[in-house]
Amino acid sequence: MAEIRELTADDWRAWRALRHIALSESPNAFGARLTDWQGEGDTEARWRGRLTDLPFNVLASVDGRDAGMASGTAPDDAGVVDLQTMYVAPSARGHGVGDALIEAVTAWATSQGANSVRLQVFEDNAAAIALYRRCGFLDDGTVQYRRRALKMVRGLRHPSRSA
Repeated sequence: MAEIRELTADDWRAWRALRHIALSESPNAFGARLTDWQGEGDTEARWRGRLTDLPFNVLASVDGRDAGMASGTAPDDAGVVDLQTMYVAPSARGHGVGDALIEAVTAWATSQGANSVRLQVFEDNAAAIALYRRCGFLDDGTVQYRRRALKMVRGLRHPSRSA
């Protein structure tokens, strides 16, 4: 069972450690590269800024070990939150960690009055695409980034709104 905790800028060391692992272990899954966050780019101020720039950042822990991460942007003018920096460590895959992270971001987005959550995932990341589809995300076109990525979106229901 995954334990989800919301982070503040003071949690930058934990975020940094798992982000370095994610960029090293799954370099083709992200737009960023490990080298972008090492050397001169690896500063406390930058990591704190990363956790401040995006208003919602969570880590998932399994058996006391950080095993996943995700972030949500502030809703844009159309009420859309972007799910970013999604990662689940190999040892935690297939154990509900991804589902828990997505649920945390979508619940937060709903609490912010967002209408939907969207993401981009490289087309060759079949496992991530399957996770997102299982969690209610629908295909919404493609975009060219470093390579072709699938855009996906999930509408949100608000308890106070009639269906």
